[in-house]
Amino acid sequence: MTDRTVVVELARIEAAHLAGLVTQFSELLADTEESVHDPAVARLAPDAYTDDADAATEFRELTQDDLLDRRRDDAAVVMASLSDVAVLADDATQDQQTEAVTVLLDPATVQSWLRTLAAIRLVMASRLGVDTHDDHDADDPRFGIYDWLGYRLDGLVRALED
Repeated sequence: MTDRTVVVELARIEAAHLAGLVTQFSELLADTEESVHDPAVARLAPDAYTDDADAATEFRELTQDDLLDRRRDDAAVVMASLSDVAVLADDATQDQQTEAVTVLLDPATVQSWLRTLAAIRLVMASRLGVDTHDDHDADDPRFGIYDWLGYRLDGLVRALED
């Protein structure tokens, strides 16, 4: 893990939309009893043993709650880092919506961002029926947010690699 601060620049409306996605993600994970039966949530905690159903069930029972707790904690970190920049009044002008805002991510926070954006993208992939690259339809407008999250993830990874 790098020890550098990553600077993320977003339009204020992007920050507001991202905060909305993270909020929805947190709500999805809020009730573990309900969410564990959701295929999208199950995708966040994949089977560790694909050839042994009993071992996979046992492993899931031992690890899923901790994994989902970490995902909730990561989402809370992302929300905290967006709290000052994602505020957008209902009557905001076009200039206010497109105003560039900067979010500084320390090493721990950038890791929370990476895990949260990837997890939200996995949930969206499940909802969109994406299992392989061939399932992605770039011409389908439903993939816009999915692609945007991929773009943001790629930007974070590149910032850490440079």
